[in-house]
Amino acid sequence: MLGPMTIARRDMPVSLPTSRKVRALIAYLALTDRAQTRTHLCDLFGDLPSDPRAELRWCLSKARTVLDDGESRRIVAAGDTVRFDRDGCFVDVGEVDRAMKDGIASLDRTQLRALSFLFSGEFLEGLEIDRSPIFSGWLVAQRRRLRACRVAVLEHLVLGGGSTFEENTGDLAQWLQLAPFDRRAHVHMLSAFAERGQLREGDQHLEAVSQAFDVEGLDWRPLGVAWREARASNAIASRQTRPDAVANPVVAISRRESTVTRSRASIAVMPFEEARAEGAPRSHLASALVHDVITRLAKLRSLFVIAQGTVFALHERTVGAGDAGRTLDVDYVVSGSLRSHGGRVVVHAELVETRTARVVWAEVFDQQRDDTFLVLDEIGNRIVASVASEIETVERDRSILKPPNSLDAWEAYHRGLWHMYRFDRSDNEQARHFFEMAVRLDPGFARAHAGLSFTHWQDAFQGWAERQTATDRAFQTADRSLMTDDRDPAAHWSMGRALWLIDRQDQALVELNQAVHLSPNFALGHYTLAFVHSQSGDPEAAIAASDQSRLLSPFDPLLFGMLATRAMALVRQGRFEEAADWAVKAAARPNAHAHILAIAGHCLALADRPEEARHSSALIRKTLPKYTSSDFLSAFRFDADTETLFRSVALRAGLFKVV
Repeated sequence: MLGPMTIARRDMPVSLPTSRKVRALIAYLALTDRAQTRTHLCDLFGDLPSDPRAELRWCLSKARTVLDDGESRRIVAAGDTVRFDRDGCFVDVGEVDRAMKDGIASLDRTQLRALSFLFSGEFLEGLEIDRSPIFSGWLVAQRRRLRACRVAVLEHLVLGGGSTFEENTGDLAQWLQLAPFDRRAHVHMLSAFAERGQLREGDQHLEAVSQAFDVEGLDWRPLGVAWREARASNAIASRQTRPDAVANPVVAISRRESTVTRSRASIAVMPFEEARAEGAPRSHLASALVHDVITRLAKLRSLFVIAQGTVFALHERTVGAGDAGRTLDVDYVVSGSLRSHGGRVVVHAELVETRTARVVWAEVFDQQRDDTFLVLDEIGNRIVASVASEIETVERDRSILKPPNSLDAWEAYHRGLWHMYRFDRSDNEQARHFFEMAVRLDPGFARAHAGLSFTHWQDAFQGWAERQTATDRAFQTADRSLMTDDRDPAAHWSMGRALWLIDRQDQALVELNQAVHLSPNFALGHYTLAFVHSQSGDPEAAIAASDQSRLLSPFDPLLFGMLATRAMALVRQGRFEEAADWAVKAAARPNAHAHILAIAGHCLALADRPEEARHSSALIRKTLPKYTSSDFLSAFRFDADTETLFRSVALRAGLFKVV
């Protein structure tokens, strides 16, 4: 399907049906992973006769004559659904998708070159269908996506080295043809000219590029700087007696780019496509949703978010998400589509890593359209929380693979997060080391100061260090975070936790409420509100905040805490059986520490489930033989009634020595 559509059986070409709809139907089914309903397939091609199901049956019968043989049936119908059986079938786009999903960075040059050869043309070249808006939207989206995949493959071929000059310039030329405003491609082309001593050609290239960038309102000046550096590097190299005395300028410039100190990843949220019948007015729901997502992501302060005017201007020039990401030189791009039909709103959203064209996250939100604004608000919340969480995971995993002495501030921060979320003493010390590295590299990195505060908070809460000293340090580093950026919700979050440590509950709630006011999508802010309220505040507020934190971040590393705070709030309402069930869920989560197991033990004892309670206590003593109910109660700030309640069941919980 990369190029004009072809089908072969045992290396022999198969004659294609003359009907464009049949060919389009085959392509669509071959690329979808799950069975499709007949209703959806009827809607897909829009311009159908009065009996669309009969038309679909005719199309499927024609598809079967092409695809099925005596050994296998590719078109499989079951009830109201239809699917394509890809078992033993080679689909070029499927191969590309599999490589992108696994990560093209792991492919060697031979594999990359083989992948590049698959791109013999535009996706489904010449297969446009008039008056079929849903299919047309899908076709455009696939073409843009696969163009971005092709660019990513070409970039990795160029960066990987080991190719001849002719191969390298050929890959660069294709890269620039597909992404004419990708600054990195131009940097590499200019470096190649400098390496070959083709200074006149480099000057001409820069002049042409600067004019093209000016027309589009883009900044070409960094390319001028790169060209001067490449020329200077090769001038030095030409004076050396050894040809390898200076590094390849392509690699050298790339290395300089990669070591620039970053304090945030960058992201562009492209306008969502709105599927609608031909001639139907635009509802502007998609634009409203994207505006909301951009605003909420910016409020998180953890990402550099491209302004709405810029991305909408690119979209008006029909620049796709992949091309826009490269033009804007951002790390990630969010794109999607919105369809409103039959009283429902269906939103498809995906997050793509720009330089690898890898889909990091994708989701479909399908909700009843009772109140449009509430529906969009809820979907926007979930998109923002998922995007922020997935980017944090990707960056954290990437930082683990790099040597510690090569990390920039952003990477050191995420390396710290990886250790922080393991919740044991040695990892907490490692987390502190990397957060300190991050603030040393970038003293204005508010989140790194907040992370540092969290490690001191853990020392105090877990009893890993002298409590007063650790508390003072948690407060001091939280204060530095606030001084650095008082608009960052994480700064107020860290201060709220520090204030809780010194038993200033009311002020802690003020800071935590400010955190979620600044960013309603900040899941850790909602969780910590639940944490404080569950012990001595409003238990109803604790339950609501716990539920909101889990809705925003259902796979959060602190999920055990979100569940445990709900359990403690339920205890204060006298709902012991429910509390026990939630506490058991908390204790079962990875990295649940001793205090979480103790919450489970006490809640199970209150629910008159002594055997399970003692089992939780036994799990604690495997790592902390001297742990008692006193350790549990001294770690928290329970009101007098709740503390008395927990003390009363310490024996049944299997935890003694209550002072």
